[in-house]
Amino acid sequence: ENSIAFGGQMKPENLLRRSPPNRKLTTGCEIIDVCLRGGIPCDSLTEIVAESGCGKTQLCLQLSLCAQLPISLGGLNGSSLYLHSEFPFPFRRLHQLSRSFHQSNPSIYANHNDNPCDHVFVQNVHSVDHLFDIMPRIDGFVGNSENRFPLKLIVLDSVAALFRSEFDNTPSDMRKRSSLFFKISGKLKQLANKFGLAVVITNQVTDLVETADGLSGLRIGNLRYLCSSGRRVVPALGLAWANCVNSRFFISRGDDTICKERSENDESGSSSVSRRAQRRLDIVFSPYLPATSCEFMITREGICGVQA
Repeated sequence: ENSIAFGGQMKPENLLRRSPPNRKLTTGCEIIDVCLRGGIPCDSLTEIVAESGCGKTQLCLQLSLCAQLPISLGGLNGSSLYLHSEFPFPFRRLHQLSRSFHQSNPSIYANHNDNPCDHVFVQNVHSVDHLFDIMPRIDGFVGNSENRFPLKLIVLDSVAALFRSEFDNTPSDMRKRSSLFFKISGKLKQLANKFGLAVVITNQVTDLVETADGLSGLRIGNLRYLCSSGRRVVPALGLAWANCVNSRFFISRGDDTICKERSENDESGSSSVSRRAQRRLDIVFSPYLPATSCEFMITREGICGVQA
C-alpha cells in the first residue's frame, strides 16, 4: 500500500496517510497515544517488534487491561484474549498491573465483585498446528460472548516463537512457512473485521547480517536500519511476514539509565534497586501514520512515557 503513487504534486510522506480507523485502543500512556494518534487501531493487525526484555509483553499486558476502559476513556469496553507462546506466562506481573489499573479506575468495577484480571483470558499456544486448532473456538467465543465485557482485543505473543524450530531453510519449507503466515494473518484479519477487534502481534528480532556492500540500499520501512542495545537487528520471519501485518512498531532499548527505583520488599523481606532503562518506540510502517517516535520507561505501575 505504501508504494502506490497517485501522481501530481503529492509528497511521498503523504502516501502513508489514509483516513485512520474509526476506533482505537489507548495504550494507557498519553505520550505513546499521541505518537500513535490515539492508540492501537481496530479492524487491523498491529505488530510490535523488539528484542527480548524491551517491553513488548509489558505493553501487551497493559493493552489487555486498557481494553476494559469505556470508549469515552479510549478503551473498547471489552475483554482480551491473550495467546501466549513464550513460556511461562507472566501472571504475577499481570496481577501487579491489574492492582494499579483497578486503583486508577475504581468506577468500572464499583458494582461488580470482579477485578481486571477476570477479563483477560489467557491461552497457551504450543505450535502453529495448535494455533489453527484454537482458531475456530476463538470465532465462537467472540460471537457468543455473554461476558459484560465482550471480546475486543486479541494478542498473539509471539508469532516468531511458533516458527522457531519447526522449519528448515529449504525452499519447500520456506514456501510452506510463507503460506502459513498468510493463513494466520488472514484469519486474524477476518476476526478483526468481522467483530471490530484490535489485534496485536509481537515479533522478535535477529541480528542484521550485512551484505558485501554493507548497508547501502537497505531500508526497513521508514528506517535506515533497526538498532537496539547497540546491535543492528531486523524483524524475524522476513519479508513474507512483513506483508501480512498492517502496521509495524519497533521498540528498542538504550544503555542509558533514566533513574534508579527501589522495589518493594520481596518474599524474603529484602529490597533491591532496579534500573530503568529508557525505551524508544518507532513507527516502522503504517498506512495512516507518519514516521515518528517516542520514548518511555517501564515502572511498577506500567509503561510511562518520557517527555522529549
